Amino acid sequence: MPTHTFKVNGETVTVEADDRERLLWVLRDLLGIRGPKYGCGINVCKACTSHINGKAFNPCAVPVGELSADDEVTTIEGLPATVGRELHPMQEAWLEHDVAQCGYCQPGQIMAAVAKVNQARREGREIDDELLDEIRNVCRCGTYYRIREAIKTGAERM
Repeated sequence: MPTHTFKVNGETVTVEADDRERLLWVLRDLLGIRGPKYGCGINVCKACTSHINGKAFNPCAVPVGELSADDEVTTIEGLPATVGRELHPMQEAWLEHDVAQCGYCQPGQIMAAVAKVNQARREGREIDDELLDEIRNVCRCGTYYRIREAIKTGAERM
């Protein structure tokens, strides 16, 4: 079985897995990282959204064999460490706006929001409705209004 070495939430890990094994299953089943959720498995619902090298990606669609030792994967569990706090400002905004109902999609929603805000800042764009429309994560509970408000609040604090 091939071995794969990469970074997850600031720590270097090595796992034995088939090159074609989806990273979502490596994270959840081999490494015990449960924040990224399995929703569809085909890169549509985005419940598993995490960051790779600071950009949003969906580990359900990425074979572990595509990662290199220099790649840094950040999941919701590692997000607060990126700002050196107990909670990331986006997580705090989520709580303040009482976003979650069932909560299943929320880790992916938060990770997508942080990546989109960071991208917008790099590009000199405003955090407006047009930008928020680019986030395509699915929420079965339909809390989209609260999600959008929390993103705006979180962005102000990031």
